[in-house]
Amino acid sequence: MGEMIGIPFLMWLIFTSFDFGNIEQFFAIIGLTGIILSFTKYWRLRIVKILSFILLISPLIKRMREIPIEKFNYLAFQVPLVIFVITYLILIIKRNKITVGNKELS
Repeated sequence: MGEMIGIPFLMWLIFTSFDFGNIEQFFAIIGLTGIILSFTKYWRLRIVKILSFILLISPLIKRMREIPIEKFNYLAFQVPLVIFVITYLILIIKRNKITVGNKELS
C-alpha cells in the first residue's frame, strides 16, 4: 500500500519512460508530457489545462485498470487522488486574470 502516490509515482514515470519495449513506457511518456506542459507559457489557455489533466490522469487510469481495485482501497491513495482531481478541475474552471499595462482582462 502507498506505492502509487506522490514521489514514488513520479519516479515510476521517469524510470519507465526509459524502459524500452515496455507498453508502460507510452503511458509514462504521456504523464511526463502532461507535467512538462504545465510549465510552458501556454499554461493560461484552458485547452492546455484540459490536455495536461488528461495526460496526467491517463497513467493512473491505466494502472487502476490493470491492478485489482482492492489494492487502491485505502485513504493514503484516495485522499491525494481526490485532492488532485478537485484542485485540477478548479484550475481548469477558474478564470485567468491577465494584466495588460494598468488594465486587467479576464
